Amino acid sequence: MSSDNLEIEVKFFVADESIIRDRLLAIGAVSEGRAFERNIRFEDAEKTLYRRRSLLRLRRDATCTLTLKSAPPEENPDFKIFRELETEVGNFETMAEILSGLGFHQEQIYEKWRETLRIENTLFCLDTLPFGNFIEIEGAGTDIRHYADRLDLPWPCRILKNYLRIFDLLKDRIGFSFSDVTFQNFQTVELDLSRHLDLLLAEDPKHSDCGAR
Repeated sequence: MSSDNLEIEVKFFVADESIIRDRLLAIGAVSEGRAFERNIRFEDAEKTLYRRRSLLRLRRDATCTLTLKSAPPEENPDFKIFRELETEVGNFETMAEILSGLGFHQEQIYEKWRETLRIENTLFCLDTLPFGNFIEIEGAGTDIRHYADRLDLPWPCRILKNYLRIFDLLKDRIGFSFSDVTFQNFQTVELDLSRHLDLLLAEDPKHSDCGAR
């Protein structure tokens, strides 16, 4: 996170997380552990957060964290950039009640498994979502490009959409009857995300095989 609280990242779809994990370890990444995340996205009655491209999120994994993401002062077509304010909270349920008391309601639940690895100031998150596996690289823009190349992740195959936007696009195409992105909701869903990458990629991958990694 930079001094002005900008979160700079990209993600890539990966067919086999173990291959990417082995590549990360080979270039010196150190694992900080794997944890299950349960997130609640909060909204107000008029859904103004969504319209302002903001996200108010309460997350529980090994700790409890409250996060506000908002649009950055400038866009960059190479990276997903948001202003992020985040703080650890002592009690998940109490914080949820405080937000409800302030007029926010629980709009959506989403879950994932995440292993975080690090090389100096660059984070690599191996994310298992109910609809697919991804690697998210967060850090300085030049470092993100450098490590994407070292991990053999073609730059045209990067994804700049967040996981909830990816779910919305899949929901529109496939017709899911649910809105919460939970592993239970996807138990009976047969989905090969590699068949839907046209919805996700930041640019035309041309001849790169974005679904093979």
